[in-house]
Amino acid sequence: MTDPLISTKMIRRTLLWIALLTAATNAWAQTAAKAFDAEKYAPSYALSIPQGWGVERMGVPIDFAPSIPYTGVEDLRFHPGWSDPKSDGYWTYAFLWHLEGRPESNPQIIEKNLTAYYNGLIGRNIEKRQIPKEKLVQVNVKVKQTSTAKEDLQTYSGTIDMLDYMAQMPITLNCIVHIKLCPGEKNSTFMFYEISPRPPADNVWKALQNLWTTFACSKASK
Repeated sequence: MTDPLISTKMIRRTLLWIALLTAATNAWAQTAAKAFDAEKYAPSYALSIPQGWGVERMGVPIDFAPSIPYTGVEDLRFHPGWSDPKSDGYWTYAFLWHLEGRPESNPQIIEKNLTAYYNGLIGRNIEKRQIPKEKLVQVNVKVKQTSTAKEDLQTYSGTIDMLDYMAQMPITLNCIVHIKLCPGEKNSTFMFYEISPRPPADNVWKALQNLWTTFACSKASK
């Protein structure tokens, strides 16, 4: 004869497993539903694509920098010579974060986020590019708030000391960061990063700046 106590325990255990399985299935379904599809992404804003420049889009949180606590989309523009060490456009690119909500911005937060970003970017290239440990250098980001550019909420500039994983040697990237709120976007924030190792007077900065000055909050306004 079956012990009623044992039978009750088995039922409770079965119900617990069903509940856990249901919760896991729901969590997976929600994650799958939110998965970012770059090919189907239709931005509400207008960020130009100059002739010859590369484009890449990905979801935020960023897979290689999950500690950056934002949700949204990253939209990148790569200079034609960004991967050519002989080009003036080497390591020259820009990326736009279109984020949900109104996250706080200050030099410390930007430094923390960029440190996580480049640590992750370098980290995922170490094994793929067979980079020896002795060539690794610490990512060091320094950012300060500068005079606010036209139509920006805040503007920052700084430097990123890191490993150039393509050349496997240290590099210093200069950066300009723009924070912008758009009138029709009541619960979102735009963060635009201009990146290049070239000095401030170099022509590549004109191309990067043009991406931002021609940015429009809505495609309809273009």
